[in-house]
Amino acid sequence: MSVNPESVQELLSSEDFGKRLSGVNQLRQLDPAIAFEMIQQSVNDGNVRVRYAAVSQLSSLGLQNPTLALEILRRCLLEDPEADVQAAAADSIGALKLTDAYEDLEQLYHKTPEWLVQFSIIAALGELGDRRAFTLLNSALTSSVELVRTAAIGSLGELEDDRAVPLLLEFVADPDWQVRYRVTQALSHFKSPEIRAALETLSHDEMPPVAQEAKAYLNV
Repeated sequence: MSVNPESVQELLSSEDFGKRLSGVNQLRQLDPAIAFEMIQQSVNDGNVRVRYAAVSQLSSLGLQNPTLALEILRRCLLEDPEADVQAAAADSIGALKLTDAYEDLEQLYHKTPEWLVQFSIIAALGELGDRRAFTLLNSALTSSVELVRTAAIGSLGELEDDRAVPLLLEFVADPDWQVRYRVTQALSHFKSPEIRAALETLSHDEMPPVAQEAKAYLNV
């Protein structure tokens, strides 16, 4: 059976959430402009899995109308009762580089008790590329949640703000090799003698993934 707007709309309107979820997934096979119009009903679906799938897909479909996508994602970020959906909204905001949502992300980070939402916000800030995020990312380095700290390291690298260099260098000798691996990736966004020296050190790391990553950036 071929996938077309009519067949997908039938799925999206079904009383069976499984069919609605299938409909959201099938939107990928339609023209993006049509899919963007159709997905808007799904971001308000009564089932969290359907909403999550729809909001996640806005990371690409939102390019059809960034202004409207921003409005939809802001609502999902701030008003949806489920942490998974809020996290997906943060991810999509970052992917679409919707910098007008920065203050919403910052405020929610400080307000939410959900580590998953905090993690997604911190990860999204790297993609967002807004240097206003530096202070928030700096504070996230001291989060009690390891994944949030690691995401902050990565996002500081993506932000490419030179103020991050001394902060990142503090993690070069971190006891957690996964942190060292992420630091290696983050440092690759900067160029200076001290950065090269740090990468030289990391190229001899006891953990092969860290050493290999550092060597790749050093062109060894």
